[in-house]
Amino acid sequence: MSKSIFHFKQFSVNQDGSAMKINTDGVLLAAKATASHPTTILDIGAGTGVISLMLAQRFSNAVIDALEINEDATICARKNFSASPFATRLNVYATDFQIFNPRIQYDLIISNPPFFVNSLKNPDQAKMIARHAQEDFFEHLFSRAYEWLSDEGSFQVILPSSIKEFVVEKGFLDQWCIHHAVLIRSFEHSEVIRVILSLSKQKKEYSQEDFVIYQEKGIYSKDYESLLQPFFLKF
Repeated sequence: MSKSIFHFKQFSVNQDGSAMKINTDGVLLAAKATASHPTTILDIGAGTGVISLMLAQRFSNAVIDALEINEDATICARKNFSASPFATRLNVYATDFQIFNPRIQYDLIISNPPFFVNSLKNPDQAKMIARHAQEDFFEHLFSRAYEWLSDEGSFQVILPSSIKEFVVEKGFLDQWCIHHAVLIRSFEHSEVIRVILSLSKQKKEYSQEDFVIYQEKGIYSKDYESLLQPFFLKF
């Protein structure tokens, strides 16, 4: 059995060709995303396509468009989409989101974006593009998402705590209403390592929750197992 193939309960993901492999950030974002019966979903930065596939499993009436700037990763995602039971509802486009021009608005927009701002670049070009971003990347990301989101829709993005503070400080969220935040910790008493922000155009009451990945070293928390149980074979 190929180590590059990750088998889920309802689909499989072949990671060959994608610089960024399946990771905890992506699966948590896809599993925690909240939306009220979305029919149109946009995944910015598809990678292997795993986020789109999980969303297709969760939201059976949704058509999902996925954007991926890397050509090899686009081919990887397209193959994974075609091999899935959700193939007719999944589309992937080999394009930079900054020049994407959709003809529709989306009920849910989701992104697991590059997260190293102005940091030491990875010598592997594909991984560098997937993981590193200049400051204006985030400005464009939040601006484009606002433009493409339906009035009642939600934009949900996962960020390291430091990047979350950075985008707030820079004012990239000023036009948004932050209506929910998931504070993710490795262990119960450790520092917050990731934040999932749920953003909307409409004013909504703010809520916040904590999410812990591990009960102890090597043992997942009950919340993590429960959240991923519909997807992971091990649960």
